Amino acid sequence: MTRARAVSGRAAVATVALGMVTALCVACTPSTAPASGWGASPSSQSGTGDTTQPASGEGVGTSSTPSPGTPPGDDPLRGWSLEQQVGQLFMVGVDVHQQQDASWAALRDRHVGNVFLAGRSAAAPDHVLALVRSFTDLVRQDTTHDTAMLVATDQEGGAVQVLQGPGFSRMPSALDQSVMSVGDLESAATGWGSQLASAGINLNLAPVMDLVDGDPAENPPIGKWGREYGSSADQVVAHANAFSRGMRSAGVAVAVKHFPGLGRVTGNTDTTAGVTDTLTSRDDSSVGVFARGIEDGAEMVMMSTAVYERIDPDAPAAFSSVVVDDVLRGDLGFHGVVITDDVSAAVQVQAWTPGERAVKAIGAGCDIVLVSASPEQAAEMVDAVVARAQEDPVFAEKVHAAATRVLALKGDMPVAP
Repeated sequence: MTRARAVSGRAAVATVALGMVTALCVACTPSTAPASGWGASPSSQSGTGDTTQPASGEGVGTSSTPSPGTPPGDDPLRGWSLEQQVGQLFMVGVDVHQQQDASWAALRDRHVGNVFLAGRSAAAPDHVLALVRSFTDLVRQDTTHDTAMLVATDQEGGAVQVLQGPGFSRMPSALDQSVMSVGDLESAATGWGSQLASAGINLNLAPVMDLVDGDPAENPPIGKWGREYGSSADQVVAHANAFSRGMRSAGVAVAVKHFPGLGRVTGNTDTTAGVTDTLTSRDDSSVGVFARGIEDGAEMVMMSTAVYERIDPDAPAAFSSVVVDDVLRGDLGFHGVVITDDVSAAVQVQAWTPGERAVKAIGAGCDIVLVSASPEQAAEMVDAVVARAQEDPVFAEKVHAAATRVLALKGDMPVAP
């Protein structure tokens, strides 16, 4: 049985001041090593060849006008303004290395209801918790309608591990995890998840379920970094699901990624435009691994931003209703929360304005737009979604449905025994 364990916005003030967090150097890529540290809390601020490591994860007030898409009856969003509903559909990046005021402003001014710790940190769990609380303490009736936040990070292991300080185990890559027994991996993941939970994290944007069944060296986003759980569908499913079960048993939800699979592309969507998969079809084994992850209980699915020529050649997956609604929700029967990969800085989506990206993602059926690398874009994205919902009742219904799914997840988060 599960119950809500999202970090409370009324949590006690941490005893460790944010401004005193020790700055330590940790590699953001195999060749660069910026320091880790955070600035002061919002109360003391003005408020104002591919070698790139893969990335994960004013003034719009609260209106008393109900959403155009609000249905009558027993509505979990009754009493919510449209702006507050839209805020639940965004997850803003929080740079653990150099804090941006835009991240706090997104919560205060745009009602954004979820945060993502990005970058690389060498801080201990209590320092990370202090950072988390600087955001969760902003949960109020006038910001997130007193609704707790999803607090996420990227803790895959290997090249992708945001939290690396004392108190956080150095996790092996998924490829190395794949040689462990399923039981040993689940046990290890329970320990890794407990470390996240101790720092206020309740969502891990992992595991990777991309099937890399060709030459890993020819697959820049996944295979090149050892982010895959082996080369066969059965191996990927067994080990990714063990990782997920371990996280879940520690009270941390998971997001399997990057649907419908990045294991066959030859470009990295973070750093390259025009990334296209010419092989994967709706009934492909690459899609099948996600179906089995969903059957095992994955709370969330992250969408790829690659284009899938044999599924929908006209739009990146995160902007495609064919991929999201027809394949993921229709063919696979997924009724949980769908989140985009980062659509702020990814080169793959720069042909669209920030506002267009957010509107396209929600219109395609996504529930949460991830704005991790460039949180300053959140304001434009939120405003665009609000404006579209005000003028388009069909789109407003999509906003309402997405916000309802996000609230359902927050009310049914896994908890440790």
